Amino acid sequence: MLRRMCWLFPDRESSRTSATWNAAFWQTYAEVAKELDLSWERVTPESVAVDALDPARPRVRIDGAPVSPEDTLFITSLYSLPYQAADVFNQLALYAVLEQAGFYLPHPTSLATLCNDKLASVLFLRDCPVPPIPTVRIGSGRDLVYDDYEASIAALPYPALAKPSGWCASRGINLARDPHDVCGLLSLAQGGDTALVFQPYLGRSTVDYRVYLVDGEPLGVLVRRPGDGALYTQFSTGGSLAYTDLPDELRPAIAYFRDKLPVPYLCADFLHDGTRFWLSEIELDGTIQCPDARSPEAVRTQRELIAARFDAYRRGHARRFAGTP
Repeated sequence: MLRRMCWLFPDRESSRTSATWNAAFWQTYAEVAKELDLSWERVTPESVAVDALDPARPRVRIDGAPVSPEDTLFITSLYSLPYQAADVFNQLALYAVLEQAGFYLPHPTSLATLCNDKLASVLFLRDCPVPPIPTVRIGSGRDLVYDDYEASIAALPYPALAKPSGWCASRGINLARDPHDVCGLLSLAQGGDTALVFQPYLGRSTVDYRVYLVDGEPLGVLVRRPGDGALYTQFSTGGSLAYTDLPDELRPAIAYFRDKLPVPYLCADFLHDGTRFWLSEIELDGTIQCPDARSPEAVRTQRELIAARFDAYRRGHARRFAGTP
């Protein structure tokens, strides 16, 4: 019987950042899991050791304590902010080891990089009823000085938003007004050997809709609006968050995701430019936030979504060991 949910996450947060995320959702995750007779915890990749002296019966330990596929699952979503870059390969390799050792991974190893890279997601979802936003991806390695990327941006409309291809939390987003800005942003990204994606800027009135899908069903929608003077929707720049109803225009996309990605939990982010919707990105471990801790309804919605997510993990784990699809 499932008892333990372990999120593999590099231990590189600062004390300030760790406290912020703990208050925003980690503590609530742990509380809701306990109410469901489960545990939810962050586990560093280096704390997991695997004894496969007998490959037919691998033994997995977390900080020396044994765990089994029957009682533990691992969340294997890849995070790749700059200070986590050294961990990326170790995370991916460990995901593969655990998968081969028989553990249930709600998010299969094969989806880790696919959902981490913005262009990979766009190409994978190119036939979505709500079309993905057009994207150009450019690496920023040592040969950037030769400007070989110029042909790839020849048709790029300006202004364009520049984003790191694999970061999260709306960090690193900038506006490029012309090819000169593209060159400058790529040069800065070169310092961290970071690939960038460039996408048409949809305007200051663009609103972001995050749809929480649990076993393919849209159980919640978080609308994110930009703050005064902000170029895009980001809570840290004064943006606002609120739960809302699912727009009818997104229902065909929800049915599409149900068939395309039959996973227990998924966040699909859509942008509305004032006229139409665009598919922005997908996240297998999108955070479930509370827009207003003073609002009993918002608190209840957050906790209900978290509980539904964990119950979906538990159902998936049960099906896995019952031998049913």
